[in-house]
Amino acid sequence: MPEQLSPQRILLVITTLTFGGAETQVVRLAQELKRRGREVAIACLIEPSNWVEQLRSDGIAVHSLDMKRGVPDVRAIGRLCSLVKLFRPDVVHSHMVHANLLARAARLFCHMPVLISTAHNLRETSEKGGPTWHKEVLYRLSDFLADRTTIICHAAYKRYVEVGAVPAKKFEVVPNGIDVEQFSPSPEARLAARKSLGIADSVFLWLAVGRLVEQKDYGTLLRAIQILPEGDYKVLVAGSGPLLQPLKGETERLRLEDKVQFLGASENIRHLYAAADAFVMSSIFEGLSAALLEASAMALPAVVTDVGGNTEIVTEGRTGFVVPAQNPERLAQAMLTLATLEPAARREFGEAARAHCLQNYRFDLITEQWLDLYARCLARTATRPKSLGAQAVGPVTR
Repeated sequence: MPEQLSPQRILLVITTLTFGGAETQVVRLAQELKRRGREVAIACLIEPSNWVEQLRSDGIAVHSLDMKRGVPDVRAIGRLCSLVKLFRPDVVHSHMVHANLLARAARLFCHMPVLISTAHNLRETSEKGGPTWHKEVLYRLSDFLADRTTIICHAAYKRYVEVGAVPAKKFEVVPNGIDVEQFSPSPEARLAARKSLGIADSVFLWLAVGRLVEQKDYGTLLRAIQILPEGDYKVLVAGSGPLLQPLKGETERLRLEDKVQFLGASENIRHLYAAADAFVMSSIFEGLSAALLEASAMALPAVVTDVGGNTEIVTEGRTGFVVPAQNPERLAQAMLTLATLEPAARREFGEAARAHCLQNYRFDLITEQWLDLYARCLARTATRPKSLGAQAVGPVTR
């Protein structure tokens, strides 16, 4: 890219920082941009709960706009504008619906040379189970305030265009990326991880990773486990969320306490992948799952539902198996088939999964795509009038 168009200062805006897939992508993007010599800062709408110390040790500032979860606060627009004025980013890159809409609103009051919005799912969700159609309407109404909107998989791209949330001419796919050096298989790591978890080598270990929310449909996974014949296997579920207690209750009701263990969220997720023999996902919809990419990079064969971008990662009969959503019988059948394959055949599945990640999802390749997009947007906006409004005022909290 032309040096004069290469962005040097990037502000990433996101709702908060947890161990979720979108949040992890933002953290890794910030670290990779910093490694490449860019000045990077992150603004969180609400106080971040994870990653802060690691990011600050990497020289990446993390700011809070001091919002409360679930409580609209127009003062956050002023705080974001103040941060933009202080940091003077070449590119503001927002992630997830609330941050996307807030950044767009802030652009009415402060100068942003480039604003890019990224959606991270097949469709917007609500943890409380309420309607979400209005979020896509707001995307449509505020589209003129963003230079570009991106999405993480082709299935989600198609849906957003069909519902009119984003016009195709301003929309493109930039997939999630994966650090294939950090997430790489190792026999030594497997032994150490199993020892730390108290898992015998004879146990076939399944791993499921993701928020405990309706989207992930862990209820179907539990019913599939109940269908499986007796055997020496265990299922670890890594993630936190509002459905923890109901899912634990369902596990007890199905008498699966000796087979299923809920581990909560963890910043060091790699040791769980290292310990596992296979990955399982029962979601009713997905974007491009960061957890599934991590599992694939760790050479884990997978059983996944046929939703969103899952089939962009898992190839039926080559790297794993794809089954219909909300079908515990088919999910159980595929899990049994994979678990009873000859070890050499399972290794071939895993090696093919990792090769696919190396070819398509390495984070250095994805970072190049982001830098190219930033440069293209800067080139298009170089002659545009500076501001859509006056500079906002208000304190920036850190």
